[in-house]
Amino acid sequence: MFPVYLAAAEAGADAAKSGLLETFRVDWPYFAAQFINFIIVILVLKKFAFGPIQAMLEQRKNRIAEGEEKLKRIEQQLADSEKHTQEAIDAANADAQRLITEAKESAAAISEKKAQEAIASAQNILAKAEEAAKAERNAMQAELKKEFGRLVTATTATVTGKVLNDDDQKRINEEALATVEG
Repeated sequence: MFPVYLAAAEAGADAAKSGLLETFRVDWPYFAAQFINFIIVILVLKKFAFGPIQAMLEQRKNRIAEGEEKLKRIEQQLADSEKHTQEAIDAANADAQRLITEAKESAAAISEKKAQEAIASAQNILAKAEEAAKAERNAMQAELKKEFGRLVTATTATVTGKVLNDDDQKRINEEALATVEG
């Protein structure tokens, strides 16, 4: 194995002495033609392959940048919308709470007013009932006096056996009432 390395080293040393172009057998006309072909291929690839690909990549890059910008704007609008929505909800809740409080106060005031009206109505009914009872009592007393007077007169007429005139009946009624009331 060692002799192979020595042979390769000797061949490399010979090539360095004779020159690099002769070692690789470079023919100048073929080299120039291949160089021109290489330049033409590079230009064609640049014009028809790399150029459109780079333009397409640039367009995609721009669209991605625009999409990211739109996404940022949409996120900002969404955040603003959520903020405005929350503010509107908070305002509606505050209004609802205020309306509930006002309704409770109004209901309490109406309840108090109705209670006062009910008390006044009850007192009015009691007063009317008392007046009606008093009037009925007075009517009963007057009827009782009349009946009592008639009974006394009838009893007196029966006991005495005499027919009493109006003056006698009136006098006997007054005496009997005075005795009952006294």
